[in-house]
Amino acid sequence: MVTDKPPTLDAMMTPDDLTAAQADAARWRYGFFVVLTGIVATLVAFGAAVYATGESAALFAGVAGVVGTIIGAYFGVQAGQSGKARVDAELAKAQELVVRLAAYVGTENAPRVVDEVLGRRRS
Repeated sequence: MVTDKPPTLDAMMTPDDLTAAQADAARWRYGFFVVLTGIVATLVAFGAAVYATGESAALFAGVAGVVGTIIGAYFGVQAGQSGKARVDAELAKAQELVVRLAAYVGTENAPRVVDEVLGRRRS
C-alpha cells in the first residue's frame, strides 16, 4: 500500500479561502443593491399610481406580488450560486489532488495503486 506522501503536497493543496469569501461577499452586496433599487422603483411607481388613481387596495396587491417575487428570486439565486461556488471549489481541489497524486505515483506504479485503492476492475 502506498502511504508515503511528499511533505509539500499538503502545502500545495491549501485553498484560497480568502478570495472565495471576498467574491461571495461582493455578490451578496451588489445583489442586495440591485434588489433594493428594484424595490424602490416599484414603490415609486406604486406611489405615482396611487396618487393618479386614488385606488390603493387593488394596486397594493400587485406591488406585494412584485416585491415578493424580487426578494424570492434574489435569495434563490444567491443560495444557488453559493452552493455552486462551493461545489466548483471542491471539484477543483479534487482535480488538483488527482493530478498531483498521479504525477507522484508515476506510470509504473499506477496499476498497482489503482488496484489497492479501488479494488480490481470487474469486467
